[in-house]
Amino acid sequence: MNTAVDTESCSEPPILITKLLKDLGVSYQIQRDRPNFPAAQRVQAVLLDDAIGAMLVLFPQDHLLDLARLAELTGRELAAVKPERLARMLAKHELSRLPGVPSLTSSPCLYEERLLQQPRLLLESGQLGMLVEVSSSDFKRMLSKASAGNFAVPLSGIRPNLDRPHDDRAEISQAVQSFTARRIQKRLEETIEIPPLSHTAQKIIKLRVNPDATVDDITGVVETDPALAAQVISWAASPYYAAPGRIRSVEDAIVRVLGFDLVINLALGLALGKTLSLPKDQPQDATPYWQQAIYTAAVIEGLTRAIPREQRPEPGLSYLAGLLHNFGYLVLAHVFPPHFSLICRHLEANPHLSHSHVEQHLLGITREQIGAWLMRLWGMPEELAAALRFQNDPGYDGDDAAYPNLVCLAVRMLRNRGIGSGPDTQIPQQLFDRLGISRERADDAVAKVLAAEAALRALAMQFNSPH
Repeated sequence: MNTAVDTESCSEPPILITKLLKDLGVSYQIQRDRPNFPAAQRVQAVLLDDAIGAMLVLFPQDHLLDLARLAELTGRELAAVKPERLARMLAKHELSRLPGVPSLTSSPCLYEERLLQQPRLLLESGQLGMLVEVSSSDFKRMLSKASAGNFAVPLSGIRPNLDRPHDDRAEISQAVQSFTARRIQKRLEETIEIPPLSHTAQKIIKLRVNPDATVDDITGVVETDPALAAQVISWAASPYYAAPGRIRSVEDAIVRVLGFDLVINLALGLALGKTLSLPKDQPQDATPYWQQAIYTAAVIEGLTRAIPREQRPEPGLSYLAGLLHNFGYLVLAHVFPPHFSLICRHLEANPHLSHSHVEQHLLGITREQIGAWLMRLWGMPEELAAALRFQNDPGYDGDDAAYPNLVCLAVRMLRNRGIGSGPDTQIPQQLFDRLGISRERADDAVAKVLAAEAALRALAMQFNSPH
């Protein structure tokens, strides 16, 4: 017999789930989902498959599903089912989330044995925001036809390096030595075969630090690169900027629409982004690289305007930080090609985790570390390196904190609206306070960007094909 814990806000689970639990004789309570529920008690359900068929896998949310351990245990090379297939299955049963109820599917079920160490467990009900709470004994009854195993890794043993940048070089060197065929040279820079910066990028970098640089200077540089010139003109002509009349030249785009500061940083971001190819593999259902980059930059542009003028960081550099915030993703794909696909498969199988935990577990470093290292190697502004390095730390208040704080806020706000990868994440009030932005003004900035989603998506389409 179920008892509602919060009668004001909770209702019954979907009819199918109610019937399955009743048929099993399981007593349950309904709980409204809250972020303070212990992750150890939350059951993460993932549907995997291979050539043999599908398998439902259950494990605690404070663990990472290790596909290599799973392969050893099952003798199968399982990966997350395609999102379209999962969506069809859920729609068939009028569910919005995959419930942790083994009898929902005819597929075999495997569960992490540590789940039964908890006195009570919280399962997805199939309805967003609603959880089903059951006792350990009732959960065991639900698992009568399932198999137990030890295949998940506690997150307590996976600690991404958020705040020790001085260890980055050693950790990157260790990862390169362990996971590539390259022998570490005297200098890490000689070991990692990163393509040199293009002449265009080098010229733009020189212009950025030249206080006397003019519109004519940046126009001349952009016009010598036909592809970049076309991109700048199309950017200015985009409905997103709603410029009156036709954009006739690069100079017209700069003077009349985009401005010197935005163009020099936009051009640099595009030039750097093209230094490394987009990987052919990517996690299923991931937001395309350039779409994520452009959305983030656009949100940061709006957030920066909302910051009080006296503490406002350099707008163009903030925009560039947004455009390049995920650059480490490209670097990982370039430096660790065989392992990058493994990262993708683990991200698919662990939708409850950020990429940092997956990368730390598999490589011992994160994209933020190697991305920031490369920015410094290329002589990029220190503010940009800081933005990439500390973007996952909402509490960062060190040097140039405004830049990583802006990236952190923009990425989390977009993610909580379904753009980007990883779980929804709470945004602490201190982050807003440190930037001097109210939640309301931040929400307005994001809303304006999402209102122009079609225009931004059209811009991103120029860059999404592998090159």
